Amino acid sequence: MTTRLKNAVSWFEIPAYNIKRAKAFYESIFEIEISEMTLANDLKMPLFPVEDGTIGGAICEHSRFYHPSHEETLIYLNGNPDLGTILDRVKAFGKGVLIPKTQISPELGYMGVFEDSEGNRIALRSTN
Repeated sequence: MTTRLKNAVSWFEIPAYNIKRAKAFYESIFEIEISEMTLANDLKMPLFPVEDGTIGGAICEHSRFYHPSHEETLIYLNGNPDLGTILDRVKAFGKGVLIPKTQISPELGYMGVFEDSEGNRIALRSTN
């Protein structure tokens, strides 16, 4: 029996060197609260808010497993309703916008890329 892939992504993890700094950064730019969790192997893993049936993720700090990078997989986070507002908060936090708000196409909306507090390259996508 063939199983159809309904969503290419089911979970994401953003590496961090300093979990408190990273958590404060993402809470500030998205204006959200991120819950804290530490697993038995000393993996610090604050969780992004998620609704049932949607894709969740976390910021992760562990010296052996997570290393922020500009060169690995690029994650696109939800920038709705307008990713330009989030990019403005990134600048206010003192971090760089690598690609400003740019239209992909009228059907696909907009994208932008920034550097987070840990040195990761992270993208945003929004419809407006």
